[in-house]
Amino acid sequence: MALSVGIVGLPNVGKSTLFSALSEKEAEAANYAFCTIDPNVGVVPVPDPRFDKLVALYAPKKVVPATVEFVDIAGLVKGASKGEGKGNAFLSNIREADAVAHVVRCFEDENIVHVDNRVDPIADIETIETELILKDLETVQRRLDRAERAAKGQDPFEKKAVVFCRRLEALLDQGKPAATVETADEDEEQIRRDMFLLTDKPSFFVANVKDDQLANVDQDPLVAQVRRLGEERGIPVVVISAAIESEIMQLPKEERAEFVESLGLDEPGLHKVIRTGYGALDLITFFTVGEPEVHAWTIDRGTRAPQAAGKIHTDFERGFIRAEVMKCDDLFELGSEPAVKAAGKLAVEGKDYVVQDGDIMHFRFNV
Repeated sequence: MALSVGIVGLPNVGKSTLFSALSEKEAEAANYAFCTIDPNVGVVPVPDPRFDKLVALYAPKKVVPATVEFVDIAGLVKGASKGEGKGNAFLSNIREADAVAHVVRCFEDENIVHVDNRVDPIADIETIETELILKDLETVQRRLDRAERAAKGQDPFEKKAVVFCRRLEALLDQGKPAATVETADEDEEQIRRDMFLLTDKPSFFVANVKDDQLANVDQDPLVAQVRRLGEERGIPVVVISAAIESEIMQLPKEERAEFVESLGLDEPGLHKVIRTGYGALDLITFFTVGEPEVHAWTIDRGTRAPQAAGKIHTDFERGFIRAEVMKCDDLFELGSEPAVKAAGKLAVEGKDYVVQDGDIMHFRFNV
């Protein structure tokens, strides 16, 4: 699946370090602005205990986990919306992402320079958001100009575009992101979608701390600022130490769990970042299982059974007859598919069935 999460933030907040850990790649990380000119892309498996249990249960010849794509986008600076730094390229990279992970520096370190010579996570967030809002304002004003010209010809759709764009322009002009605007009908929703606005994307904050902050992160004043803003906006906040996560990923896999436990963590922070990114995209997972393969399939929340079948093969959707559905919890509790069937826990669903996260599915079709 091509859905991607763009990692954004000011220079030297830990973006490239986080990306390196996420993808187990070494994106160039240096103590100066614009060291990462071209975006790096990494396809990352989504940590899912259900998938691990299914693999243990079926011992398949092949395993295919769900994945999400992360894009390391070079640091933005003030003036990016007008092309400062590498602004035009960076903003284009953000536009292509489906969701945004905003990395915020929540640590003091005199050896790592801040582009504005201060550590203030809320000011950093405002700097980035201002540049994105300014770019969106430019986009909306261009669309408004076009709509006003077309509306003179009495085009009803373009008349709606004028009304909606003026409302959106006023909101952006107040410094509010496009995600906060409400649409009146499907036409307005279509106008909104067609503009691909930067501040209309799902997003979450990643508060990057140093290793010595992890033990008392709930009392950390800088983290508290980010969490407070996240609560106000309804935006998830993940707290990690990108440097520690990078160290973890450099260890042999068999040593990682012990190291994580020694830090007092229940799992690597990266797992939370990946799952939060997956959730921000409003994705869910269903499974197909068997001795040949255990496969985690990624679909949009709300997908019906025939369309889910089509993720496997177009013939499955075209000739869909029914879906046999088990729940992971039932399978894990009862231990086998025959036991699930005997307990009456195997459901037979038709074309209107909305697939649920964690469904184990077998499709019947005929073409």
